[in-house]
Amino acid sequence: MDRTLPLETQPSEPAPSDRITKSGKPEQLGLLEEILDKRQLEAHFQPILDLKSGEILGYEGLIRGPADTPLHRPVELFRAANKHGYALRLERLCRQTVLESFSRQGLAHKLFLNVRPQCLALPGLGTAATRELLKRLGLSPERIVIELTENLPFFDFGSVRAALTNYRNLGFNVAIDDLGEGFASFRLWSELRPEYVKADMHFVQGIDSDPLKLQFLKSIQQIADTCRSHIIAEGVETEAELAVIRDLGIPFGQGYLIGRPSAAPAQAAPDNVLHVLRQQEIAIYPETLILQNNTITAEKLLVVVDPVRPDESNDHVFDRFEKDPALHAIPVVEHDVPVGLLNRFAFIEGYARPFRKELFGRKSCRNFMDTDPLVVDKDITIQELSSRLVDAHSRYLAEGFILTENGRYAGLGTGQDLVREITNLQIAAARYANPLTLLPGNVPINEHIERLLRARIEFVACHCDLDHFKPFNDAYGYRRGDDMIQLTGRILAEACDSRRDFLGHIGGDDFILLMQSADWTARCRAALERFDRESARLYAEEDLQRGGLLAEDRKGNTVTHPISALSIGAVVAEPGDYVSHYEVSSAASEAKRQAKRSTGSSMFVERRRPGLERRYESTLSLTIPPFAKR
Repeated sequence: MDRTLPLETQPSEPAPSDRITKSGKPEQLGLLEEILDKRQLEAHFQPILDLKSGEILGYEGLIRGPADTPLHRPVELFRAANKHGYALRLERLCRQTVLESFSRQGLAHKLFLNVRPQCLALPGLGTAATRELLKRLGLSPERIVIELTENLPFFDFGSVRAALTNYRNLGFNVAIDDLGEGFASFRLWSELRPEYVKADMHFVQGIDSDPLKLQFLKSIQQIADTCRSHIIAEGVETEAELAVIRDLGIPFGQGYLIGRPSAAPAQAAPDNVLHVLRQQEIAIYPETLILQNNTITAEKLLVVVDPVRPDESNDHVFDRFEKDPALHAIPVVEHDVPVGLLNRFAFIEGYARPFRKELFGRKSCRNFMDTDPLVVDKDITIQELSSRLVDAHSRYLAEGFILTENGRYAGLGTGQDLVREITNLQIAAARYANPLTLLPGNVPINEHIERLLRARIEFVACHCDLDHFKPFNDAYGYRRGDDMIQLTGRILAEACDSRRDFLGHIGGDDFILLMQSADWTARCRAALERFDRESARLYAEEDLQRGGLLAEDRKGNTVTHPISALSIGAVVAEPGDYVSHYEVSSAASEAKRQAKRSTGSSMFVERRRPGLERRYESTLSLTIPPFAKR
């Protein structure tokens, strides 16, 4: 969203002077009336890009007052209109100006039309007037997206839903703006089920260096997949941000890097943007931020709220909500077993309608309760609860959930508290993350090994290392060297089962896998093959044809250094074999040294039990050079 959109609540510079002119009118009012009478508004358009195809999805329509006047910026323009009673007239003129300019320029694809929810059905702005205007301009409703702004005062969700139903019946799509700025945006998402959701620019800008923003957008994308909504990342201003957004799988982007608002916008993405979109995906990895602490349970989120019985009256429920503004929900419990949930917003919205209090005040609260709330045991881990919420209906994120103990009611939890706890865990994880890959570093690696040993769980420790990496780094530079390390991390991460396996970055070109997957051997072999195939793209064609890099050795002689390969040394750790992470890492390091004796990418599996004679169980060597596999 362009930060100069017409939102009364948005901070701005002081309003223009209200001094009285010779005509007897305030200066501001006179200027506003002149703008409206002479239709002195100008439409600007900012492109929204499809990050998969590189094509323009559509344009967000923005408005500007006359240049070099105090009312050029929309925030000042709308503040003046609200003050002097011209808000409705200005809204009509803005919509007409944007649609006429869009049609006149013959802009392709979709138009995102900014609309404040309380204006959806006002005279001259409803579906009938909008449809008539589109018909006159030769525009199809299927090309128009009604974009609802979120920074606004309270409005009636019921009437907004009804108005949007009318628009959708005509073929319009719906978008909500600035997701993440406040709780209301999540409720808008849950209630209105928009086709498009714009992630606020706060979570996009700097995402390439901020693991918390990365995790936030990753979670939002997962929710969007469940809700069948499309995320638009706002505020993309650098190529690094664009690369991360692309790799997260977010489908659309908007920002100054892609295109600034303009009266005559570009109809194709800039070359540098297309170059980023076509690059090999090595910026981030799907499982970079692994929550290390699996011992924190939902009990930490538990808030004790006195429940009501199913036969409790609606008047009683209303009194409780009225007396406690912070109370977001009341559980309905029968014989200590939760049977429903009374959500504050849904209850008050339904109960406050005309004649509802008189008709239902003394009746059972069953009429207004949610009979299918999310109910989980308080001993479920934070990670399991997060997965449940992502897989469940999106409304549970806003409405909260009921916590039980052995099937009996214990308390309530909220999605907001869950997000806060996950954020705290992410901060703890990020503190020890490798800055290049954002993968867990040595401290969480050692802690995870110790947890596996204490639990007496069989696992496989795989020490992964790049062969001939230094000549590559010296020849191509540290930036390309970083690309090689990031590529390795991504391949290893995607070879893991995130529910069972752990990936850490020891440092440099060394990684460690702690695997519990039954098919760990096949996963490692697939990673080796994929590394040989994809790492070849980082080499110059002449080096691939030669089969190596020409560089001086330590004695000053020009020699050919082989193409980089990946070696994996694996140790099977059965219960009781090792007593500390020192022993596990030492054994895995020795297995890695054995793997590096083979030519090309290879894996050595050491199944020797500690204290017994060494047995070389298997050496899997992939000797096909990577340049032959392209």
